[in-house]
Amino acid sequence: MTAWNLKKILGDLHEEIQSNLSRARSSIGHPGEKGDVSEDIWLELFQEYLPARYHALKAHVVDSEGTFSNQIDVVIFDRQYSPFIHKFQNSTVIPAESVYAVFEAKQTMNAGLVDYAHKKIASVRRLNRTSLPIPHAGGEYPAKPPFHIIGGLLCLESDWKPPFGDSFHNSINNGGDGSLDLGCVAAHGFYHRDTKSDQYVVDMERKSATGFLFKLISQLQLAGTVPMIDVEAYAKWLTD
Repeated sequence: MTAWNLKKILGDLHEEIQSNLSRARSSIGHPGEKGDVSEDIWLELFQEYLPARYHALKAHVVDSEGTFSNQIDVVIFDRQYSPFIHKFQNSTVIPAESVYAVFEAKQTMNAGLVDYAHKKIASVRRLNRTSLPIPHAGGEYPAKPPFHIIGGLLCLESDWKPPFGDSFHNSINNGGDGSLDLGCVAAHGFYHRDTKSDQYVVDMERKSATGFLFKLISQLQLAGTVPMIDVEAYAKWLTD
């Protein structure tokens, strides 16, 4: 009987993601279809391996003021406490209070696509998020301040050589409201922003897709639970 090998299991997960992204890039000719397949690969990873309280979809995000974000390739949101998710055909709208993380998924990384990701992520973070006090047997807990929404860019390769050199750091440090917290370049490594030093840390030694997934899960754990949404703030839109 063959013994289990954790190193091989985790390594195989990375190899599967990188292989699927490579196949999408080399075998699909239409740019739009190629992009859609790449997004689906990342979505399937999150849907398969994130804890059940989280769900991942391509979606728009809306707030109680009626403001919508840009369409986001990957929205990771709460599915346990979210009171409503609007779905019609392939379009999905998610309330801002339910969002944990947002990612753009592209074939490659370069200055233009990093800037594009900054703008898409900022369109979500700028939305208004309500938060109500949480009742319990002895009274109520104060309303939870909305936490920082994780944002990042996911891709197969980098146009920069080296992929994580000065060009990468110069580009990624100009995010403002759309700053990237972590991301993956499957063929080269993954990165995250260290909150204590406010510097980007790049890891090119470990299996990048799996390492990125574990780093994301650890950051989701630190975020805790989404705020208690004020549903009545949305109900005002029911009037004619």
